[in-house]
Amino acid sequence: MRVNFTVNGRQQEADDVWEGESLLYVLRERMGLPGSKNACEQGECGSCTVRLDGVPVCSCLVAAGQVEGRDVVTVEGLAEFAKQREEHGHGGACGTGGGCGSKGVTLDAAKQWQARPADSQTGEGVELSNVQQAFIDAGAVQCGFCTPGLLIQADALLEENPSPSDQDIREALSGNLCRCTGYEKILDAVRLAAARQSEAV
Repeated sequence: MRVNFTVNGRQQEADDVWEGESLLYVLRERMGLPGSKNACEQGECGSCTVRLDGVPVCSCLVAAGQVEGRDVVTVEGLAEFAKQREEHGHGGACGTGGGCGSKGVTLDAAKQWQARPADSQTGEGVELSNVQQAFIDAGAVQCGFCTPGLLIQADALLEENPSPSDQDIREALSGNLCRCTGYEKILDAVRLAAARQSEAV
């Protein structure tokens, strides 16, 4: 079958997709977006997390056919997605007109942003988002395998809850496994991103 959907603000088409093919496979193997990692393939580790219509999902558990006409944001498009969210006034504090409720950005809001033609599909040459920069500054990136999923999940958390408690952060990231660390620097990174986000408001 043929699947048409938006990936990081660009209309994409995947041909010859078989019924059991996952969104993760399509993103990595057909579209050349290796940021989402293939680890457990059971939705247990969070390494393949992407945003589907604004909601974080494990792309290994989503059949490619389910994304027909929908919007996907991978870690490669996270910086541009965050920038567009800031410019259009949604995200962060949802009560300020974003209308995201408890599910993140609405489908209509997600469709309003478009990557500029000059931007790289791989995210190269784009200024990092607040969350991405915080992970670097806090030393939360080690081998990097789990980092894309953690970034997507942390971005969604801070969009919904701009001032999360430590418990909120732990709960939000509980589905993302890191094999390198005790998670403290990851928690520090989310705290730092939250603090910077509140200063910018």
